[in-house]
Amino acid sequence: MTQINDGKDPGDGERWASSSASAPSIVFRMLHMLDVHEGHRVLEIGTGTGWNAGLLAHVAGPGNVTTMEVDPVLAGEAGERLRKEGVTAAVVTRDGAEGYPDNAPYDRLVATCSVRSVPRPWVDQVKPGGVILTPWESPWVCYGLLRMTVDETGSASGPFSPHSAFMLMRNQRTDLRIFRDVVRDDHQPDESTTTLPPWRVAGDDLAAQFAMGLQLRDVWWTWHDNPDVEGVASRLWVATTDATSWAAVDWDGKSDDRFTVWQHGPRRLWNEVEAAYAWWVLHDRPGPERFGLTVSATGESAWLDRRSARSRDRLTRKTAPPVRRTPWRTGGVSLCPDTPCG
Repeated sequence: MTQINDGKDPGDGERWASSSASAPSIVFRMLHMLDVHEGHRVLEIGTGTGWNAGLLAHVAGPGNVTTMEVDPVLAGEAGERLRKEGVTAAVVTRDGAEGYPDNAPYDRLVATCSVRSVPRPWVDQVKPGGVILTPWESPWVCYGLLRMTVDETGSASGPFSPHSAFMLMRNQRTDLRIFRDVVRDDHQPDESTTTLPPWRVAGDDLAAQFAMGLQLRDVWWTWHDNPDVEGVASRLWVATTDATSWAAVDWDGKSDDRFTVWQHGPRRLWNEVEAAYAWWVLHDRPGPERFGLTVSATGESAWLDRRSARSRDRLTRKTAPPVRRTPWRTGGVSLCPDTPCG
């Protein structure tokens, strides 16, 4: 870790990592995937310590690497390190989501922060045949790498791969807390039951979590253990990033085949979760490497198995829930699911 709280003093408040030096194993894996050659023009998003920019410049050659850092302190420190080592790379202090058109077009673009959506300027500033490599994140899970190739039409497409977790690009962060931003005392949620254990979708299975995140692009979750509610040992909260809909799934600590569900808002979120999980199981529980993403002038679309006939199924399903009204208790803690992922 090289910085906390975007360089601000947190005092007695929460501390969270805002910059770090990546493990050598993932650095070298990403350099191999990027496939940089001498003479390539490279744009790096997220200078950090400057180490990765130095490696890129060693391969691409002097004057061929532009590296962008949104934090002026980090950018200054990295630029000084590179100068001391005799590395010729342009260090630009600017929001990396905008790219850097002054030195475009690029043969390669690599990000050292995760994104939830690929910024359009990245695609516009990479040559046809060029490569974009970025860590991936959804509000559901921070996991995966995306390697895209830009085509002659100005679109980019390519597959995901697993085993990666980076801090989120600053301008794509959200700051949501269940009881501060989402659940209100006057909410009267609908009650139903489910047979889907909540840990199936928000547990140790990262392949399942990745698939959930691709299908439910605006949904996040957090666990609440011992919520001070009678008969509830643990509760999974699920909510939308616009804070208009939420669901809670209660486990009583005894039964593993039936769980109480509470839902509020215009969307029946747990029904969407159930449908997304069922789709994933139906398609043989694919891992990240079977999914991909296409970015075009009309937006982003995720696909399965290189957009085969199977993948034309919509990745999102919605069903109508059975509901009934009963008294509701939230339990009283403040949880933050959106601390930076690194």
